[in-house]
Amino acid sequence: MSHKIVFLDRDSLIANVRRPVFAHEWTEYAASTAEEAVERLREATIAISNKVPLGAEALAKLPQLEMIAVAATGTNNVDLAAAREHGIVVSNIRNYAHAALPEHTFALILALRRNLLAYRADIEAGKWQRSPRFCLFDHPIRDLHGSRLGLLGYGTLGKGVAHLGKAFGMEVVVHTRTPTDDPDVRNVSFDELLETSDVLSLHAPLTEQTRNIIGAEELKRMKASAILINTARGGLVDEKALAEALTGNVIAGAGFDVLTQEPPPEDNVLLNLRLPNFLLTPHSAWASAQAMQLLADQLIDNIEAFAAGTPQNIVD
Repeated sequence: MSHKIVFLDRDSLIANVRRPVFAHEWTEYAASTAEEAVERLREATIAISNKVPLGAEALAKLPQLEMIAVAATGTNNVDLAAAREHGIVVSNIRNYAHAALPEHTFALILALRRNLLAYRADIEAGKWQRSPRFCLFDHPIRDLHGSRLGLLGYGTLGKGVAHLGKAFGMEVVVHTRTPTDDPDVRNVSFDELLETSDVLSLHAPLTEQTRNIIGAEELKRMKASAILINTARGGLVDEKALAEALTGNVIAGAGFDVLTQEPPPEDNVLLNLRLPNFLLTPHSAWASAQAMQLLADQLIDNIEAFAAGTPQNIVD
């Protein structure tokens, strides 16, 4: 059997995507809307999508579709219940950003703990040039060594962040649905995680249980000197509450790589937050050249495994 493979949003992946070894027809589009997806997948047996929505209504119109290969870890763009109903196998990508995302997380942490944005702004404003001393220390600088790193979630990426935290001499505590037996970290309650972490980093999936798990009340319970890092999913944090917490000095700072809606609308409250204690990057923590190539290779591995009758990385 020759499969027809359609990649709906090829430009979302900057990497060499090798072609599967089995007989197939390959079509790719730079990007696709949800409306375009149905027509473009009309004859496809395998769909590749990074973020293009494939909902129940769309899947009902694609009776020949056998597999959806998600070119990402998150599968929020696919109606998994509808896929099961139609017998469509859904696979995703796993553990490819094991180095990229933890490194990005620590780039945010270091910039905020050492107030790099504020000091750069001072230099641009000429404050150092006019200083009566050889240095400026108008903003607090806090070492990571000896501080507490709290992790919400302890999968592959959380473990990667913990590894770097320990290398910096941080105490690592975690709160997870299933407590870890890692001897180098300590399991704590959600309350203790909030109230005692100097750096709170989120690495949990977005579910109905975790949506807005960090809201106004949770932010008030954090240390005033603490920073919040989110490189997981935007919906984990109430964005309006975070903006108010930062402008009101409830917490010391925040570094985000994700927003609730992506791309964000112009009126997103965090997109328009201009503060030296807030860093926002455009969902790029995962996107090192090495990580994207690992993703591309695993994407085709998943497709080849499915065609061979031994599907892998299946999402239930």
